[in-house]
Amino acid sequence: MIKVTDIAYVRFRAPDLDEMEKFLVEFGMARAARSDTHLYMRGTDAHPFVHETEKGEPGFVGIAFYAESVADLEKLAGEHGLAVEDNPAPGGGRIVHFTDPDGFPIDVVAGQVSPEKLPVARKLVHNDGDARVRAGEPLRVAPGPSQVKRLGHCVINVTDFRTSEAWYKSRFGLVTSDEIELAPGAPLGAFMRCDRGRTHVDHHTLFLVGTGQPGFNHAAFEVAHFDDLMAGHNHLEKAGRRHEWGVGRHILGSQIFDYWRDPWGHTVEHWTDGDLFNNETPPQVRGLGDLMGNQWGPEAPPTMGS
Repeated sequence: MIKVTDIAYVRFRAPDLDEMEKFLVEFGMARAARSDTHLYMRGTDAHPFVHETEKGEPGFVGIAFYAESVADLEKLAGEHGLAVEDNPAPGGGRIVHFTDPDGFPIDVVAGQVSPEKLPVARKLVHNDGDARVRAGEPLRVAPGPSQVKRLGHCVINVTDFRTSEAWYKSRFGLVTSDEIELAPGAPLGAFMRCDRGRTHVDHHTLFLVGTGQPGFNHAAFEVAHFDDLMAGHNHLEKAGRRHEWGVGRHILGSQIFDYWRDPWGHTVEHWTDGDLFNNETPPQVRGLGDLMGNQWGPEAPPTMGS
């Protein structure tokens, strides 16, 4: 079994690519490529794109992961009787197409050509009570959108949690960080991360929620730091965009978060300062209070999640 290295991008449909691009620029992305039928948006990190929109009826399409190499991709395809194809999206490389138990298209990509990183505008030096490293210079936060760095994770609702959990773990080598129980012995879902051995990775790359009704919940994009997140919050607020939840700090994963809705109601998150785990971090079982609670900030709205 191969082990994917990270989440690559999320895919959506929308009837108006102009309006989607306008929102995503306000959200903090930059155009990677566009045609009459597809829009690809990127962050500042050296990834070809993190968000794809194809023209059509609005909805969530699927997600993609990175494989370590084309050789791993070929091994994965061979194990499941699938074809390795040329990838027509920005960055090129090779791609394998899966369909998960609920019918979501799941791609795995490798061998892409990485673009140059984009410049980060807000490189700030912060003082705190124990480390006063900025001296003789005022801190000034430039107004404007957050700058999205990368896609951090995606959350999808699934029909049967255990079925989907086994499917994703057996193909992509994901491991559990925190399993969520409705009650003792009654699992709801799990935060799962990539298994990179002793290398520390994000607390979660994929969160499966066994709601009994499959669908998109949200996608989360990392920004540079807290000031960058707050500048983006103000920018989206002034643009009249629909706010969902935040600003606050999660319990599970510890991220500072801020949730918004795109023009078609898909929930997208800005986050920064999340936990990093490796193979020395054992899985935990947690309850709904830890899932929906936070360390500070407003309570979760009943509408949370697409």
